[in-house]
Amino acid sequence: MDTNNESAKDRLPRVDSYGFERSEEFDYAFYEDFYSRYMTILTRRAIKWSKIMQNSTAVEKSLKVKRYIRKGVPNEHRSSVWMIVSGAQAQMELNPGYYHSVLLEGQKNTKLVDTVITDLNRTFPDNVKFRKNASPCLQPTLYNVLVAYGQHNKSVGYCQGMNFITGILILVTKDEEKSFWLLDALIGRILPDYYSPAMMGLKTDQEVLGDLVKMKIPAVAELIDRHEVMWTLLVSRWFICLFIDILPIETVLRIWDCLFYEGSKVLFRVALTLIKHYQAYILEAKNFPDVCDKFKDITKGTLVTECHLFMQKIFTEPGSLSRKTISKLREQRRTQLLTQE
Repeated sequence: MDTNNESAKDRLPRVDSYGFERSEEFDYAFYEDFYSRYMTILTRRAIKWSKIMQNSTAVEKSLKVKRYIRKGVPNEHRSSVWMIVSGAQAQMELNPGYYHSVLLEGQKNTKLVDTVITDLNRTFPDNVKFRKNASPCLQPTLYNVLVAYGQHNKSVGYCQGMNFITGILILVTKDEEKSFWLLDALIGRILPDYYSPAMMGLKTDQEVLGDLVKMKIPAVAELIDRHEVMWTLLVSRWFICLFIDILPIETVLRIWDCLFYEGSKVLFRVALTLIKHYQAYILEAKNFPDVCDKFKDITKGTLVTECHLFMQKIFTEPGSLSRKTISKLREQRRTQLLTQE
């Protein structure tokens, strides 16, 4: 018996500050050690962010803000920072009353309402705040945002995966209207075509990741080809859920800080870092199921729990990743996918 883990388990709550229940395998001792160190970093970052947030125009595109965001946005400022850097704040101010009017319209759309209701109980079954018997229960808020968004963006409507993304936005902003506009920023601008019926953007980016792995980690690309594993089997959930339920919540929020500021390129950096860091482990795979299992394993453990160090790695380990390269690869892959249809 690990006495350190048992004593840490007694000290740490079974449910984290976001409402997620800790799993049976949760390493309490490691987490307690990590979090005591991370709290020092968070306190230092909070002081710096408080200074910058005194002037809202200071949170504009600049090398200083980019550096601050990569080092993490403290929880108390996260909602405001996401709103500003994503353009969601500007859209909300330009469209007063729009959210409530589109929600009322959406509630008349029976097909949309039924589809959203079907997924409410499937959203974060391990989060106490989304359970029917929770007080307050976040399900009605989730329902409202998804119905409003489905009505607002009729070409997307409601697509599985959006419930998890919206759930995280609600946990961070604690505000329906802000969650709606952040969802609009993600689906409409940051992740184009990820959630459209054909999911062309999502399919394209999975293939682009394969191309990047071929360029940067060729031995793994060769292994994937040899065992004839499709990239969609390995990484579709990484992309469609933006690493929710894949990586620890603190790490997901740190990734999203950068996603709202720098765009979808960040998702490739995260994926490449995981694959590169665990290259030797992945290369031990002997067959198709082995490869799939190893890709599940690499999203667990100390590397991804140490979110501050992990975020430093995503900007160093994969090396350069220019927008030009990604745009070119996306164009090529999109053309190929369209010709296959």
